[in-house]
Amino acid sequence: MKYNGLTRAVRIILAGVVAGSVAACGGGGSDSGGSNVSASGTSVGPVSGFGSVYVNGTYFNTDDLRGGITSDDGLSRENELEKGMILQVKADWDDDRREGRARSVEYDDTLRGPLSGFSWDSIENTGELMVAGQRVSLDGRTVIKSRDALSSVAASPAGYRVRVSAWRQGDGSFRASFVGIRPLADRFIADNEREVEIEGVIRDLDPDGRTFTINGLTVNYLLADFDDDLDDASDLRNGLVVEVEGYLSAGVLMATEIEGEDDWFDDDDDVEISGAISGDYDSALRQFQLNGVTVQVTGGTGFDDGLSESRLADGLFVKIEGEYRDGVLYAEEIESRDGNAELEGRIESVDLAQGRMQVSGVQVAISANTLIENDDDDFRNRSQDLESLSPGQYVEIEGRQRSDSSGSYLEAFKIEREDDDDDDDFEIEGRVDEVTTETLIIMGLTLNRGGESLAGIGTGTMVEIDYENRGGVYVITDLEVEDDNDDEDDEDDDDDD
Repeated sequence: MKYNGLTRAVRIILAGVVAGSVAACGGGGSDSGGSNVSASGTSVGPVSGFGSVYVNGTYFNTDDLRGGITSDDGLSRENELEKGMILQVKADWDDDRREGRARSVEYDDTLRGPLSGFSWDSIENTGELMVAGQRVSLDGRTVIKSRDALSSVAASPAGYRVRVSAWRQGDGSFRASFVGIRPLADRFIADNEREVEIEGVIRDLDPDGRTFTINGLTVNYLLADFDDDLDDASDLRNGLVVEVEGYLSAGVLMATEIEGEDDWFDDDDDVEISGAISGDYDSALRQFQLNGVTVQVTGGTGFDDGLSESRLADGLFVKIEGEYRDGVLYAEEIESRDGNAELEGRIESVDLAQGRMQVSGVQVAISANTLIENDDDDFRNRSQDLESLSPGQYVEIEGRQRSDSSGSYLEAFKIEREDDDDDDDFEIEGRVDEVTTETLIIMGLTLNRGGESLAGIGTGTMVEIDYENRGGVYVITDLEVEDDNDDEDDEDDDDDD
């Protein structure tokens, strides 16, 4: 399903947030969601904004829920959620899935417990954490909430606990969408200092010893209660995906409750889900896994954003629309949501009516999918997020390089506003649009080579560039050619989501 670009999306966003600007995060958006209902179904993905909730580019009015949500992890109110948390929203929506009315909102932690390791590279925006033997990768799209500096967490990880919302990967590790970090003494809601929650695939099942392992962590289930579709210990088997809650003792997880993996969808559900593919694509069966959901590619499956069936691979971030039948999601459309470009610079102009802003010479498009984070202010309403984007602000942007009839630009997946950054050194990373002996054009930005050589650089070359604005002329101060990762998709498409 294709739409008429970012402009239309942002106009709908603004219609919702303006109507709800006086409301708290527990509802109070546009009342139009559900007034032109064409379908009912389920949307699963990270929340990108509040004032009701925004998931997968859809504004879901939550007025009917009166601020209440469903969670097994101590959360009961919408205002306890955070951006980046992966939600399940059952809703009625309109023809183009831009607006809907939520019938329920559910959240479940993927992992929770004390940290045993943490690293973060603020330059590359990548990192990793370890919790209860589970490895979690962090990247520029991960929302990390910590009261202490990440450098302090990395220096003494054993002093902290985490709450993680993530996608499970093919090797059993996780890719985080949200990470909440707190000192051990400052516990999460309905949490205690020893409580641990993990999920994963059962290995090394020992019915006599009442143990199994998940990613090498031994789980003792002697005293565990069973829930959901597990009646008792006899239902356990190697290869089964389970959620385990308990506490650590001498390096063993003593399980207090074991559940089968959550069912995201109902049978015959009209669904959409976004996340990272886990494991290799099975070209014979034309299937892959996404957070425990088997996705079936068919002859009628459409691909957007230059994506093709041959590019489906472990770790690729995608959004899927389709129908869930007999435990399988039959994909009607798959689009890539993987970022392939970055920008750090200062906002020069903002046109929210058109869903655009200019950042250090680059046109940036904003949509309902764009997650906006702020260094100092924790805005709960989408209107506040958008209004925080003002000329003069320094921002870091993760997104996707695109082009249409108006030219090349950057579609923003995540914008992080750096309130205290007075830096006028800018950075851009992406593929070159055009190059001459004296200039290089990338995402519509013309850069003078300065003292750098452009030899060997051509159209499509992946580069990372530091540059400055010298009296209205953008000049390269440092240039590095990146390794080509064969991700040069065809982005000449006016119908971007």
